Amino acid sequence: MVKDLSISVSNRELLSRTKLHLVEARHYVLVGRNGTGKSTLLKAMGNGLVPGIPWSTRILLLGQTREAEVEDEMAKLALKDETVLQHVVRSDRVRERYTREAKILGDAIENSTDPMAPVRAYRRISHDRLALQLKEGHRIAERRSGARGKTARKELIKLEERFEESKIRLEETESEVDPVKLSEETQATADMLSSVQASLELMDAAEAEAKARIVLLGLGFKDDRIDKPVTELSGGWRTRCDLACALTQYADILLLDEPTNFLDLPSIIWLQDYICTLKNTTVLITTHDRDFGDAVAEELLVLRNQVLETFRGNLSLYERERWKKAKWMTKMKDAQDKQKKHIEKTIAGNIKAARDKGDDKKLKQAASRKKKLDERMGIQVGLKGGRFKLNRDLGGYHLTNRAEIEVPDFDPPTQLTFPNQPPDLRFPGALVNLEKVGFAYPGRKKVPILTDVDLTIHPGCRIGLAGLNGSGKTTLVSLIIGAGDEGGLTPTSGTITRHARAKIGRFSQQTVEEISAIASSNPQLTALRHVMDVGGHEMQEKDARGLLGGLGLHGQTVSDVPLNLLSGGQMVRVALAKLLWPPPQLLILDEVTTHLDSNTIISLVVALKEYDGALLVVTHDRFFMRYVHPLIIWRPFAELRPEPHAQDSFSSFATLV
Repeated sequence: MVKDLSISVSNRELLSRTKLHLVEARHYVLVGRNGTGKSTLLKAMGNGLVPGIPWSTRILLLGQTREAEVEDEMAKLALKDETVLQHVVRSDRVRERYTREAKILGDAIENSTDPMAPVRAYRRISHDRLALQLKEGHRIAERRSGARGKTARKELIKLEERFEESKIRLEETESEVDPVKLSEETQATADMLSSVQASLELMDAAEAEAKARIVLLGLGFKDDRIDKPVTELSGGWRTRCDLACALTQYADILLLDEPTNFLDLPSIIWLQDYICTLKNTTVLITTHDRDFGDAVAEELLVLRNQVLETFRGNLSLYERERWKKAKWMTKMKDAQDKQKKHIEKTIAGNIKAARDKGDDKKLKQAASRKKKLDERMGIQVGLKGGRFKLNRDLGGYHLTNRAEIEVPDFDPPTQLTFPNQPPDLRFPGALVNLEKVGFAYPGRKKVPILTDVDLTIHPGCRIGLAGLNGSGKTTLVSLIIGAGDEGGLTPTSGTITRHARAKIGRFSQQTVEEISAIASSNPQLTALRHVMDVGGHEMQEKDARGLLGGLGLHGQTVSDVPLNLLSGGQMVRVALAKLLWPPPQLLILDEVTTHLDSNTIISLVVALKEYDGALLVVTHDRFFMRYVHPLIIWRPFAELRPEPHAQDSFSSFATLV
């Protein structure tokens, strides 16, 4: 437990004197709006910057293995040809260090010709361990101040002295070592080997490769890809590899920041089940995938108003219970306010009557009612749901005899509004029609990605598309938009016809990266200027501000803050603003929820329900897909059939296999 935790970044306070309490082996989900500091908190914990967490606690943050591997690559270029499986196995630095130590100690003990070999091995490993302690000591001393910092610096000085002494012992020859000391350190070598071997057994090191292979297969890697060099992986697959590295290592606390990014639906479900089976590890996850978060959460941490709130359950249950409590407390408060007004009115009447008639009895009645008003106004229920008792439920000094009724407050809802009426097409017809369409990328032995695809997109229809990564979703979308647009493709067989006046707008997984690249090349570019440049001469500043404001970007954020300083969620809003001027007849959203928080996703669903154009959603977010009302299902062999439950309020989504 960490009390009075405060975290600030660039003079902006993200957490203020809050409490962080993590129970061993419990699974937590951390939720909060974009920009509240969720990822910052996880990074601070992963980098050992949170005081109060014991330094012996092993904390692993998703992505730290990649940083360590970069350092290793700079020191040992031979690692550049390691396979994906080897990379995942070697990512556990503690297990690799123990394995290396066990080999050094074992070889030294078996060396019968050199009596100093065990001593040298023992001293070398002790020196290396002391170097790690010294490095950690420097980190602690640099980050602590005051009395704790003074103590840390004293410990650092002692470590430096021990390190220098260890360095001298490494250079000693056999003639310089006392025979008694030689015997003692030879025995210490055997003891150290036993300790290292015991640690490896506890880690189940012998099964490390088998476990790594199981995790990689669960995350969607094929057998042939597992044995290929890790340097050949694309960005999305590299992210999966980082996740596999985190899942295969032992940690007291495992921190996963958006682990479902770049995962397809089967991999998300596998990860969901895998996390639920972790019994001896505390897991803290941030995720915008509501269904995934609800499935893995045993306890919820809500970051709002710079404070962490805890709730035993998941996000959906938290929202329901909070609304129920707010409704109940509001009803109780209204009833008490009404009762209070009535009592105050009778008190005023008694006092007036006592003054007019000199009736002391009326004054006693007024005093009695005033005492009743002071004693009985407030919370009526005790801590455990029973009758309120003052000495049990309201400890300490208070001005009233009962706690005040506090109605839970809610953050103002995120409201997304944008133009929802595309220009008139002037003449009817389907927006896009695919007939017997097939496609194969050149240079790959012309293995078809899609075959015999029949699909018709009418104005105003809703289509959901889901499937495994690499099954052809992005290829299908690229065929729909056509070769005339950037990223479009031409089919190798079949025909595609498009409405002559139809405009197609596409948000892809690379949209945020493209905006980031533009922002990096022009550090002074703002969101307002970028949207106006894309909109052309017809767009005025008030139009751009109105469009960005409807998507949640206001004031100086759009006009003064450089585009490259915006968060991922803010860049998604900028990309949507570019697409929606003017609104396209067909809007394609490919993984649009990746950088959005749960409240913004709900607001986007509400806004899309009002959109009059056709909508094609490609996503692995089950909640988002379910509530956008897709109307068809994608079957094996590229056959499109009406979804049997399309008439239901929430119809199934399309699946590409």
